[in-house]
Amino acid sequence: MSKTNKEIYEVKKEWDFQDLYIDVEEWRMRELSDGCKVPYLYVHGGFEKKAVKFVFCFPEKSAFKGRFFQYLSPFPGPDEELASLNKTGEDDQIGFCLQNGAYFVESNMGSKQMFGGSKEPSLVWKSSAAVAEYSRIKAMELYECERPYGYVHGGSGGAYKTIACIENTNAWDGAVPYVIGSPVSLPNTITLHAQGQRTLRRVFGKIVDSLDAGGSGNMYDGLTEDEAEMLREITGMGFPPRAWFLEAEGFIYDGSLPVQIPHVKQGDAQYFEDFWTAPGYLGADPQGNAARDRLQFTGVIKEVHVPGTKVKIAKDDVNGVDSAWKKMMADGSSAWIELEEAPRGRELYLDGVTMEIQTGAAKGTRLTLGSMHGNCLVLGMCFGISDLNGVLEKIRPGDVLTLDNSDYIAIQSYYRHQVPKDLSFHAWDQFRDENGKPKLPQRKNVMGYDLTGTGTVQDGCIQGKVIVIQSMMDESTCPWCGDWYRNKVIETKGNEDDFRIYYMDRCMHGNVSWLENNMVTNYLGAMYQSLLDVSDWVERGIEPCRSTNYRLEKDGQVYLADTAKERKGLQPIVSMTANGTSCAEVKAGEMVVFRVKAEVPDGAGDITAIDYDFVSDNSLSMEKKELTVFKNKGEFSRTLVDGVHGAISEIVHTYERPGTYFASARVKMNRSGDDKNLYTQIKNIARVRIIVTENTCESKKN
Repeated sequence: MSKTNKEIYEVKKEWDFQDLYIDVEEWRMRELSDGCKVPYLYVHGGFEKKAVKFVFCFPEKSAFKGRFFQYLSPFPGPDEELASLNKTGEDDQIGFCLQNGAYFVESNMGSKQMFGGSKEPSLVWKSSAAVAEYSRIKAMELYECERPYGYVHGGSGGAYKTIACIENTNAWDGAVPYVIGSPVSLPNTITLHAQGQRTLRRVFGKIVDSLDAGGSGNMYDGLTEDEAEMLREITGMGFPPRAWFLEAEGFIYDGSLPVQIPHVKQGDAQYFEDFWTAPGYLGADPQGNAARDRLQFTGVIKEVHVPGTKVKIAKDDVNGVDSAWKKMMADGSSAWIELEEAPRGRELYLDGVTMEIQTGAAKGTRLTLGSMHGNCLVLGMCFGISDLNGVLEKIRPGDVLTLDNSDYIAIQSYYRHQVPKDLSFHAWDQFRDENGKPKLPQRKNVMGYDLTGTGTVQDGCIQGKVIVIQSMMDESTCPWCGDWYRNKVIETKGNEDDFRIYYMDRCMHGNVSWLENNMVTNYLGAMYQSLLDVSDWVERGIEPCRSTNYRLEKDGQVYLADTAKERKGLQPIVSMTANGTSCAEVKAGEMVVFRVKAEVPDGAGDITAIDYDFVSDNSLSMEKKELTVFKNKGEFSRTLVDGVHGAISEIVHTYERPGTYFASARVKMNRSGDDKNLYTQIKNIARVRIIVTENTCESKKN
């Protein structure tokens, strides 16, 4: 029985959305990735008084199965309702809906501006409920049917919104929030990630190599005491160590931290002084790494190059969980400022450097440094600037400019001084004494509760069926957040009869198809399958797969059960060997035999493909968005052992040159074993290491 007796918002009873309008209603054709063209009715309209705009995409009457799927973006903008129209391939949620007999719904959630938050945060879920209910009215007119079932879904910031919708309204029958954060995740998980990027920047390769196939398993080996202490702290906060592979490849990405800093400064400006002066803060130690990395420099401007424009985001990537926040930034990457003299040093820490104009017409303007080349400062993403060109045109040679990364370094430690009073947030136990009290100085308020963008805090009072997708290598939220919410549902509802959680191994935070390489895959197939499963659960009483079996340890990490029978969940389990081991040593020119074994959780489906990649490439194809890995299609045989479905595969490869290689196998699974269904292929990856030495016999011949 639920412990929460809160009032549930019923938009039909409290309807305050006026001035409904429809400005476009026309039949369109959508081409899917297989070349098939599907007709759909495109409807665009809104509620003028609340500045809410929406898009509906209805399939033909003969294809309609009585449901809709509604997507909530992490950062709604004034034109957010249009964000999914240009998506293609696996990313095409509209195509998925049309192919599965559902209509698609998206809205701008009442957002009136690209910058800043709303004075009425509950408008996010109240307007979404209004859009959902009006879509039903439209659907019942169009299809002459009874009330359609509705399901809401979204990831990251969109997951906060999705949970707010399913906890506080009765407008939907189910929900699929994914890569979810906890009520205290923001800005903490983002800041601790940046702290790790700074303090561990010299040892990412060592950390990742130790955890990779054939590695030592000891990620602290070879680290300084300072580095080991910070790695232990950040890992204890829940950051998955394998996710440092991006940084090992040179990809330093601070997520939405530039957007979070102004919020923190507005609510707690004193912190940025206390960090550098008060005992108990890292910055107050003059011998600490924070002080060593601090940059404060004053220079004179020699020349300004002014072609900066507004932020450029690909049309098919404007509402993703990793990219939507960029709408709040201006892109200065084509603009630069040359100084008469620039700071010098072998290991300058240049991330998060603020460039502030101190004199002239642009005095007080704050820009962000992207990179420094000699005396030239290339601008980065600048928060809250809509006319970057206009700002830069005010800057003149001879103006004085300061460079300062003090705030950026300071905010990285904010999580240390935000210890929640709620002891269920175990990641902060390392900062609590034996009585549960904080050991470090604390700020007055735990800020995360106010940064969800919904005006609510997750309470577990779900008003429908819920399936959560959580990534094991999530670099932006921590895997333990899914476990926290599961326990909150149990606490509130008294059980988890209407709840499932699926942990996805080898998956990161982003919800885009190109987020795949030799190291990771994406969770899109699981997200789509969960939408279908939650609809079957609601509409036909078909129970979905059991939740993933895992354990949360005191080190802040989530660990999955080893076998498919034990692990359950929605994802295949994969193991791979090279010549029978995880690390094979061979001579150049010798044959390597790769073997792959895959297992499928009960009821999850059948293996549809096993693909190989023999040479490690851990980079991500962000610009081309075209995968260059797993081009080798393997043959496989399906298996059934002790009631567990799976597959085995074998392939050979020869390495002609000495070196260390990492080979990977990617396994795909589909509920019905259909390898043609693009949207619902659920994937996992396994890796092995191959050390190839010189063939002395061949060398002598040459």
